[in-house]
Amino acid sequence: MIHTYRLITLAFFGSIGVTFLILACALPQYNQWWPFFTILFYLASPIPTMISKRQNYDNSSCLEFSIFLTVGIVLSSFALPIVLSLAGIIATGACVLTILGNVVVYFTLLGFFLAFQEDVGWQI
Repeated sequence: MIHTYRLITLAFFGSIGVTFLILACALPQYNQWWPFFTILFYLASPIPTMISKRQNYDNSSCLEFSIFLTVGIVLSSFALPIVLSLAGIIATGACVLTILGNVVVYFTLLGFFLAFQEDVGWQI
């Protein structure tokens, strides 16, 4: 039963993060859909960690490399709206909403890995 509450909480916060991202794109004063490309980073960020957790090597170089790739993906998702804002492609408010959505979504992903690490073996 506790797993159901964890999953509902994670879904709630994930939907809040994506709502911030959609607001950054769809509000009439912004009306630019370029920040929506951060969805690709959301989808790609857990992949290196999931792949490395499936490997059962004695050394930790695979895990360290996956953490390096994950950090690169996460930093890129924060850098994209900042670069778009500085280039004048999106408004500053859209940049702030996108970064706020990034924070919520990545804390939700971290919460997933922490909440379900004993079930699936995806320990951080």
